[in-house]
Amino acid sequence: MAQQTDTVLLKNLLLAKPELFSGILNHPNKNEVQIRYTQVNRDKNNKPTFKSYSYNLNGKRYFYPASTVKLAAVIFALEKINELKIKGLNADLTMVTDSSFKGQTKVTTDESAENGKPSIAHYIKKILLTSDNDAFNRLFEFIGRAEINAKLRKYGLTESRILNRLAIGDGGESSRNTNPIDFYEGNKLIYHQNAQYDDKNYELALTNLIVGKGYMDSKDQLVMEPYSFADKNVFTIADQQSLMMRLIMPQAYSKRERFNLTDSDYRLIYTYMSKLPNESKFPNYDEKEFWPTYAKMLYYGREKNAAIDPAIRIFNKYGDSYGFIIDNAYFIDFKNNVEFFLTAVVQSNENGIYNDNKYEYKTVCYPFMKNLGSTIYEFELNRTKKHTADLSKFKMDYK
Repeated sequence: MAQQTDTVLLKNLLLAKPELFSGILNHPNKNEVQIRYTQVNRDKNNKPTFKSYSYNLNGKRYFYPASTVKLAAVIFALEKINELKIKGLNADLTMVTDSSFKGQTKVTTDESAENGKPSIAHYIKKILLTSDNDAFNRLFEFIGRAEINAKLRKYGLTESRILNRLAIGDGGESSRNTNPIDFYEGNKLIYHQNAQYDDKNYELALTNLIVGKGYMDSKDQLVMEPYSFADKNVFTIADQQSLMMRLIMPQAYSKRERFNLTDSDYRLIYTYMSKLPNESKFPNYDEKEFWPTYAKMLYYGREKNAAIDPAIRIFNKYGDSYGFIIDNAYFIDFKNNVEFFLTAVVQSNENGIYNDNKYEYKTVCYPFMKNLGSTIYEFELNRTKKHTADLSKFKMDYK
């Protein structure tokens, strides 16, 4: 899998469209742009090989990964169920989360589920459809911080770390402590997990951790000092795409390098990664709040009125926070037998104030993502391939 990544192709593709990309290309570090694009080439037996291209890629330069870390949690939660090897334990059991440390919360019901009960499988659906923060936090608590980071290293994702729950100001001792959890089949207790504590630190040598000229604190007061991203989650573009490639094409990896997932695990992830919110019944979403392209930054740019191409499915996990927009995607056009991996980050924060919710998502970030996805797709449409891909395994049932 090791190879020298081409840094020329992507730059030339962007330079060829100055009307779309000149603003970003003129100051890529200001907009924190990093891109990795991987071509998939199939042999006569449909086995894939890869060729990767990058633009401005730098695993040491920090960007906030936001919700992109949730895909790792989805995979590791299902792996943990399989590795516990407890009779009757599965992702559909009722998952009751208790509390044992300051700030922890209990969960016994989930009104968005068909049976009204929380479960690993239902949390995964909510994460992949609309990036639900609480759902991620529950998986984080089930896996445990130490196991999450051990798994990252097991799979060679050494530039990254996942330290915190999301959207609740988690940090310090609270992030090290995870809740006790019980799994039930009806009223029968199948598995009890004690509260866990992670005493490890996950140091990474990073630049760009101190940024901006001010930030809004927890009391919504403006502090005119640079903002620090120290002790936050890290998930680099290279590691994100590596995780996605291993998930989508396990056959390209040796058996010991593959995730410990069942066929039904893969189907669950593939289905809800590519499903649109309006195609889901449980959970059911208000289309005004979660429109079809809500989770599809690349190619559709999250446009509310975008025309959906029925031949295209995007298997992805996006993130958006602190002015950063990130999307990690595997792209398929079934009609034209196009497939590729594309992972990118872009930021816009003109006023230099962090945590004030005043970012140029709509004018800078979404258009960039849409144009980038469209540009790579157009390139792939015209790229000659020796063998036509058989993509039938990715045709999911969305009913």
